[in-house]
Amino acid sequence: MIPIDDSPIVRDGKSLILAMDHGLEHGPVDFEEVPEKLDPATVFETATHDAVTCMAVQKGIAEGYYPSYEDDVNLLLKLNGTSNLWMGEPDSAVNCSVDYAAEIGADAVGFTVYSGSNHEVEMFEEFRRIQEKAREYDLPVVMWSYPRGQGLKNDTKPSTISYATRIALELGADIAKVKYPGSPEAMEHAVDCAGDMKVVMSGGSKTSDYDFVSTVEAVMNAGGKGLAVGRNVWQREDPEPILDALEQVIYEGETADAALEE
Repeated sequence: MIPIDDSPIVRDGKSLILAMDHGLEHGPVDFEEVPEKLDPATVFETATHDAVTCMAVQKGIAEGYYPSYEDDVNLLLKLNGTSNLWMGEPDSAVNCSVDYAAEIGADAVGFTVYSGSNHEVEMFEEFRRIQEKAREYDLPVVMWSYPRGQGLKNDTKPSTISYATRIALELGADIAKVKYPGSPEAMEHAVDCAGDMKVVMSGGSKTSDYDFVSTVEAVMNAGGKGLAVGRNVWQREDPEPILDALEQVIYEGETADAALEE
């Protein structure tokens, strides 16, 4: 972990990462209700909102679309990812190098680690290589810290999420993206386990405005430093109102009720 408050992907010590790696990880199914979002340019436009500190995409999307938005959007390049067609023990192919991410102009890099998978040892070693290379470029490293595997029955159990944040800290991540463990108390413990490393919540499947924003409020009150979200923003027909509300909750300390009244 290194200090990253001066990084482009952080605003006032917090981050709102707009993720669009779903086309690889989940497939076109995530775009069925919003077919216009199959065009990555539409989501890059959403990422120009002031609340968004960076956009997380895979290499091909970055190559094809980021050059048109590099003045308005900070880039978090996801270095690994696997399709939903993969049916084996959780694993994630390394699809891009840190060197190439820096060449494209990335402001940070992201990497998924499935602790608890039968492939954990290899994934830890892969993360070591990308983390140390990222240090050469002064690029922050965001770990998608997702304990998962045949031995894990519940990947959002409080003790599992606390372990996820601690693993990210121990391995040298600068931000850990984790699932919400179900209560503010459990989230607070997960944040405590992360020391000074920043912890952000994974946005997950689309829910109602209030359910989503109130959960983000709980995360912030528990000491979280923001959010990494995809579907709960760009699956909405008009993402701007939810981003306006998230901006107030994450950066201004507003309640969900007050933010959604605007």
